[in-house]
Amino acid sequence: MSHDSIGRDGVIRLIGVRAEPLSVDEVLTAVAAPGAGGTALFIGTVRDHDHARAVTALGYTAHPTAAEQLRAVMDKVAADHPVLGLAAVHRVGDLRVGDLAVVVAASAAHRDEAFAACRRLIDDLKADVPIWKHQTFADGGNEWVGAC
Repeated sequence: MSHDSIGRDGVIRLIGVRAEPLSVDEVLTAVAAPGAGGTALFIGTVRDHDHARAVTALGYTAHPTAAEQLRAVMDKVAADHPVLGLAAVHRVGDLRVGDLAVVVAASAAHRDEAFAACRRLIDDLKADVPIWKHQTFADGGNEWVGAC
């Protein structure tokens, strides 16, 4: 499952919900701009525990509209922040500890603007984009967690 698109509408440069491994370089390249004095990047990785429980397996599932919803989130960030570039990609499928689960970036003329936009992008992605995490624990338990 891969739902990638590159925006041709200005600052939204890359949107992806994909099973393939994520690339930090791809995201950084997408937001590069001659006027960018600052680029902020957030990388979410799969960790080996959650709430003091050992995680043995993790998978992400996305609603078919996830990429659409991600674009809507990015549209709002672009409208509220003076950014030059935005990019966001999220993995789906089975992941291992250490794998990249999500990579987002924002570029702007100044670092404060890039940091604020990047923070808003990851926070709103987690709050509004229909992607769910299924965790299996070493103790035999499992749980579904709304990434949104």
